[in-house]
Amino acid sequence: MAPVIHELKKQKLDFKVCVTAQHREMLDQVLDFFEIVPDYDLDLMQPDQTLNQLSANILLSMDTVFDAAGLRQAQTDIVLVQGDTTSAAMVSLATFHRRIKVGHVEAGLRTYNKAAPFPEEVNRQLTARIADFHFAPTSKANSNLLTEQIPKDHIFITGNTVVDALQWAIAKMEFEPFSKEIQETKILLNPNKKLILVTGHRRENFGKGLIHICEALLELSEREDIELIYPVHLNPNVTGPVQELLSHKKNIHLIAPVSYPTMLWLMQECSLIISDSGGIQEEAPTFKKPVLVTREVSERMEGVEAGFSFLMGTDKNKILTEAVRLLNHPPDFTGIENPYGDGKAAFRIVEFLKNRIE
Repeated sequence: MAPVIHELKKQKLDFKVCVTAQHREMLDQVLDFFEIVPDYDLDLMQPDQTLNQLSANILLSMDTVFDAAGLRQAQTDIVLVQGDTTSAAMVSLATFHRRIKVGHVEAGLRTYNKAAPFPEEVNRQLTARIADFHFAPTSKANSNLLTEQIPKDHIFITGNTVVDALQWAIAKMEFEPFSKEIQETKILLNPNKKLILVTGHRRENFGKGLIHICEALLELSEREDIELIYPVHLNPNVTGPVQELLSHKKNIHLIAPVSYPTMLWLMQECSLIISDSGGIQEEAPTFKKPVLVTREVSERMEGVEAGFSFLMGTDKNKILTEAVRLLNHPPDFTGIENPYGDGKAAFRIVEFLKNRIE
C-alpha cells in the first residue's frame, strides 16, 4: 500500500492511514523505510492470538476509527484495503457496515481452494463480495473476478503495487549506504559460493511439510559450491522444526527475520529462492531469479507461466531435483519482464479513484 499512499500525497488528496499492526515486528521497519506515519495505529498484535480474536478486535477497533473526530465531520468517500490478510477482510466488513465504499488493491487472485492458502483464499473472496472497486494486478485476476460476476466496470487492471514498492525501494537503496543489517548479513556469506535464499511461514506446511522441506535443504547443503541463508519466521511452528533440524549444519545460515531492504538485497544476491511467500513470487522476476514455490497451489500462476516460479509442494525429492537442475543450468530470463506489473499501479489506482468517486 505504500506506493498508493505516496501517490495520494503527491497529488495532494485528503487521506488518512490506518494500520492494525497485525504483525507489529514486521510493520514498524516497513513504515520507517517507506517514510509513512500512520494516523491511526490500532496496535492489535497479541501473543498467541487466534484469528477469531484478531477479527473481533479489528471490527471493534474500526468503530473507534470511524467515530474519530476527523472522520465524524467529513464523509469518507472510500476505504482502501490491500491483499489477503485478516486485516483486509475485517476492515472491509467494518467499512461495509458503515455504508462506506471499499476499494480492494490486489484483487482477484484465486486458488479456489479454501485450505490453501489458509486463511488468505477466503479472506480474498470475502473482500471481493464486499468491495465496490477491484484493482486487479493482472488479466488473470481480472478474469477471475468476471467469472465471479463482478461487474466489469467495477474492475480496473492496474498491475501490482508490490512492483511499484520494489522499484521505489531499489532507487532508495542506490542513494543510501547499505544498512548495518545488510553489512552484517554480507559478512556471513561466501561470495565464491552460489546462494540459496529460503523463507517459509505458511500454515499449510506446518508439521510434516516443513520437515520434508528441511530434509531437502539438509541434502542441498552437502554441496560444497553452495550455501543457504534462511531468515526464520518467528512462529514457534516454524522455529521449532527449523532449529532442531538445521541449526549448526554445514553451509546453512539461520538468521532472525530481516527488514524489507535486506530481503531485497538477498534476492538480488542469490542464485535460487526456495519459498512459500506470495510476495517473493511477485518480486523475484524483477531480479530475474527462479523460485521453487513450496506450495501445492498458487494464486500467482503468472510467474509459473512465465518460467520464474515452479510449484514443488513439500516433496523432498521434487525440491532437490529441481534445485539441482536450476543451480547447474541457470535459466536465461533475458527479455522476460515481471508479469506482475510495470511500477505504475499506484498512479493508475489514484487516477481511477479521482474519476470515479462521487
